[in-house]
Amino acid sequence: MRRPHRLLLAATAASLLLGACAPLSPQIRHSGAAQQRQQAAAFELEGRLSASDGERAASGRMEWLHSPTRDSWTLLNPLGQIAAQLEQDASGAELVTADGRRYRAGSADSLLPQLLGVEVPVARLAQWVQAAPRREAEIRETDGSGRPTLLIDAGWRIAYLEYADNGINAAPRLMDISRGDTRLRLFIDRWTPTP
Repeated sequence: MRRPHRLLLAATAASLLLGACAPLSPQIRHSGAAQQRQQAAAFELEGRLSASDGERAASGRMEWLHSPTRDSWTLLNPLGQIAAQLEQDASGAELVTADGRRYRAGSADSLLPQLLGVEVPVARLAQWVQAAPRREAEIRETDGSGRPTLLIDAGWRIAYLEYADNGINAAPRLMDISRGDTRLRLFIDRWTPTP
């Protein structure tokens, strides 16, 4: 009995030593449930946000209407007054501030920093708020239901801190989006897919 016991101990010790010598790398898990989350082509979203780029900070309420052909954002200050509105369609994007100034650009990506105070990729943001990442995104962590809790997409770190409920297709409720000094924290009060 002593000899098999020693062999077992020796094998266990060897495997521990080999494991300790293996290089450490972040564990990337691509959960089937996370990959299969449905993405709505159109939705309405209402939420609260805070944004910072390391020098400036802003906070307020956001309303967002998204469809395949049009996006409309309204940013309200903490008192509920409209601070700015941004519209985007096939012809380009236009930002209108509370004092009536108008800015035009080829896409909302150029104007969103003036609305939110930080640069965030518009096309990806529509996927991120649904926790429906692109195939190229790295899902680093998932919860017990297989929903993403941390993903990396083109250098952006998206942490899903809370979901609306325990359902596998529940919408995110609290998100933290960051890259470098840029940080956007979004609490989604209401998210509704639209036809």
